Amino acid sequence: MGKIKEYFGDMAVVKSGAQEIFSGLGVPSFIRDWFIMKYSDADGSVNASLMMDKINTYLPPKSYWNSIMDKLLYGGEVKILARIKVVIDIKTGMVTFTLPDYDITEKSTLIEFSVWSNVKNKILTGGECWGIVTLYYKSVSEKESKICLKDFTSFQPYTADLKYYKNARKNFSLDEWLEILLGGFDYNANAFTEEEKLSVIRRMLIFVENRLNLIELAPKGTGKSYMFSNISKYGWLISGGVLTRAKLFYDMNTRQEGLINRYDFVAVDEIATIKIPDADEMKGAMKGYLESGKYTVGNKAGTSQAGMIFLGNIDSARFDTDCPMFDELPEIFKDSALLDRFHGFIEGWENPRMKESMKMKGLSLNSEYFSEIMHLLRSDVTYGALVDDLLDIEETADTRDVSAVKRLCSGYIKLLFPHWQSKKDVNIDEFEKYCLVPAMKMRSIIRKQLTLIDKEFKTNEVKGISVKRI
Repeated sequence: MGKIKEYFGDMAVVKSGAQEIFSGLGVPSFIRDWFIMKYSDADGSVNASLMMDKINTYLPPKSYWNSIMDKLLYGGEVKILARIKVVIDIKTGMVTFTLPDYDITEKSTLIEFSVWSNVKNKILTGGECWGIVTLYYKSVSEKESKICLKDFTSFQPYTADLKYYKNARKNFSLDEWLEILLGGFDYNANAFTEEEKLSVIRRMLIFVENRLNLIELAPKGTGKSYMFSNISKYGWLISGGVLTRAKLFYDMNTRQEGLINRYDFVAVDEIATIKIPDADEMKGAMKGYLESGKYTVGNKAGTSQAGMIFLGNIDSARFDTDCPMFDELPEIFKDSALLDRFHGFIEGWENPRMKESMKMKGLSLNSEYFSEIMHLLRSDVTYGALVDDLLDIEETADTRDVSAVKRLCSGYIKLLFPHWQSKKDVNIDEFEKYCLVPAMKMRSIIRKQLTLIDKEFKTNEVKGISVKRI
């Protein structure tokens, strides 16, 4: 689609065979697209030789690590683009770091105080984040040497102009815009039906809307893990394992903030296999957070705008929202008070299983730029106020239903109609069809499940919310 190049210029990249170069490197899409953009000609062709040279320099494979260590050992400095996570030992006051992709742990590293004072704001605000790390090797005692951090530059190659993005949307039809959205997530829109495109869009809501709480159950192979782990550096995916209150909210031993304080959203995958050591403790913390965005751990009280989405697999025999769907999930998700705090449910079985034809091969927004735009949209209050103007809420409407539908509608507008800034911009029929109706459906599934697990919930419908047409 030539129009994307016309209106987005260098922020559009050709996602094609060049992507295969990154196969096996384990880098997210936003890093991949930055390299492709940087080493592409005006016509979109990639200088593969030069790009590979830079990749080998800044993204060396694990097999190169001995050469890197040899250079460090003999007094050289090394610069690489890598994920880094800081570890603070509150007892000793030492600050160390890990490089997860190179199996470098905190036992072999050190950040000296003079360096830490210069880089901590860049690293702590991002939690585990990507950036250019400059390393050197130093003897710290007669018997011990460490890999030390000399400098860190956060990976943020440019600033996204949200106002321009909103205005650019005016030049595209809804079909064209869906193609752009799906391309930003590495999908080839032409391989999807219209219903499938709109189904996939639901997964994007949590990228743009603050404190949105969702549950998705889907068959294997529909792309859940890929979307939440590769597209945005502002999201974090937990896949199975152990989930603790300390990891999610606040660790009293290390005095470190949990994941919800470091990311826009936290996706918990393979939810049926998640181990929660103290379920009652976690349930209490989650109830408070999902309701108000506030949490208390010991004497620590905090707030966050991070959304949460819980992802699980489901077989075809259970593709029925009128029947209990959460039987195989951890016990805490069978608590009606907790479930009621989720805004919507995604019927992941409506998303097609991934095929090669669904991979984007052509011109689309580069993922780094797109992730920045989605991050900026989260804090734009225009859309929440607009939804208030568009909805007619009856006094008998359930408060949690209203809150859920409003958040979901706001997210849909940010994705599909970001150029709507006031009521006069809105096509009310499009709002009802593409925002309100799907939002009501997503919330109504939560209501249905509530009636199945708790007799106190009498109705499985979302009532008292409609479009204000006057």
